[in-house]
Amino acid sequence: MAEAKNYDKSYKEQAIKLAKEIGNKKASNELGVPYSTLYGWITAAKNGELDVDERTPENAMSLAEEVRKLRKEIKEFEKENKRLNELNEFLEEASAFFAASRQRSAKKKE
Repeated sequence: MAEAKNYDKSYKEQAIKLAKEIGNKKASNELGVPYSTLYGWITAAKNGELDVDERTPENAMSLAEEVRKLRKEIKEFEKENKRLNELNEFLEEASAFFAASRQRSAKKKE
């Protein structure tokens, strides 16, 4: 049985960059890495499971800008969460009201 190869982080990083430039299949053939392995690395990088620094001067945000953006998103999520909780509470009260109303009308019919 073939022994599994271990690739270091910098090799994976370079392989992912090459795949972005020339395509996954070509990069896989050129590097001699199984396509499924390379695809797994790319997927892991996209999901944040593989720590690959893909920042370039063109697309990089400063750390402060990124923190500001994330804090803004958190505030928006908290606001939306509060709105949804209030709506849920309202719907629970309306449901209880209509259930009680239905019980009262059922008793009147008897």
